[in-house]
Amino acid sequence: MSAGGWVSMIIFWVVVVGLVLWAVGRLFPAQVPSDPRVLLDARLASGEITPEAYRSIRDELDGHTAAGTKGSR
Repeated sequence: MSAGGWVSMIIFWVVVVGLVLWAVGRLFPAQVPSDPRVLLDARLASGEITPEAYRSIRDELDGHTAAGTKGSR
């Protein structure tokens, strides 16, 4: 087998292993954090919610009412 054959075989196996790792990652995604504050931060960072919606939801999670006073926990 020539040097070109060896290089081709190595590239082939790197691609195969890469595809397998990618497929496993897609089939078994990372666990979603269960802490609501962490999830809220992630939604803001990904652009899923606006900063205004973030502040409103964060205030609800922290126990603030719309008037800005603390509610009962």
